[in-house]
Amino acid sequence: MLSGGVRMKPVRILLVEDSPSDVRLIREAMKQTPISVQMTVAQDGVEATDYLNKVEIGAAPRPDLVLLDLNLPKKNGREVLADVKSSPNLKQIPVVVMTSSRADEDIAQAYALNANCYITKPGDLDEYVNVVRAIEDFWFTTATLPEPAHRSRKVGAAVGY
Repeated sequence: MLSGGVRMKPVRILLVEDSPSDVRLIREAMKQTPISVQMTVAQDGVEATDYLNKVEIGAAPRPDLVLLDLNLPKKNGREVLADVKSSPNLKQIPVVVMTSSRADEDIAQAYALNANCYITKPGDLDEYVNVVRAIEDFWFTTATLPEPAHRSRKVGAAVGY
């Protein structure tokens, strides 16, 4: 990190979101923040799981954070969250659930599955910018995240555990 909390390398975010308009809003909000972001988008739970399986074998870059919608086609966000948090190689990646549901049951279940945070989706771009800034400020400026043992390995290199 540079002084003032500015990261030298870009933050890698896996966005698991099936709504093109929400993806667009999040991308726009990230452009308006000072942190450089490399975002990979998975449009459903199966695509997210496939990407994370590649991360586990070193065939895809490990995200620094997962932004996860709960209501996804093919495989829902709860199942993706359970997969991430049950994997010894992925469970340290912070997962921020960002969904439209305000249901107490969804909130309780997300935390029971070890979500790191639960946020109800904002309604417009200005609110998205505020939420994304808060996420970035906390997870990438304030919090200290662990560096995975295989972070420095080349993408595509086999990782043995």
